[in-house]
Amino acid sequence: MISTSPAHLALVQPSTDNNRIQFQSEVPVKLDTGYTRTLREKSIWTRIGQVPQGDVYRPFGTIFTIEGRQVHEAYLVVKDRQLVGFYLPGEDQYSPLSTAVPLTFGEVE
Repeated sequence: MISTSPAHLALVQPSTDNNRIQFQSEVPVKLDTGYTRTLREKSIWTRIGQVPQGDVYRPFGTIFTIEGRQVHEAYLVVKDRQLVGFYLPGEDQYSPLSTAVPLTFGEVE
């Protein structure tokens, strides 16, 4: 089962700032449920808002999921260039990772 807590997503206003990131290499993420997910090299993610735990990024052109007892659509929650957890948009919940995952990404031009 995925551990969650209520989270309110504060959406960012569209701006001229570049709100998209692209991963430089594959990033394996071991979930607390025992499952592993991979953030694919060259995948693009768009910053859509914030939760108290960090910035929220939605995948561009695809759907990303995490698994526990059920499969949940998930967005990344990033703080200080580390993946700290996931925002679950269908439930308006935050799911933390017990160990943050360092991320290497650049902006998309």
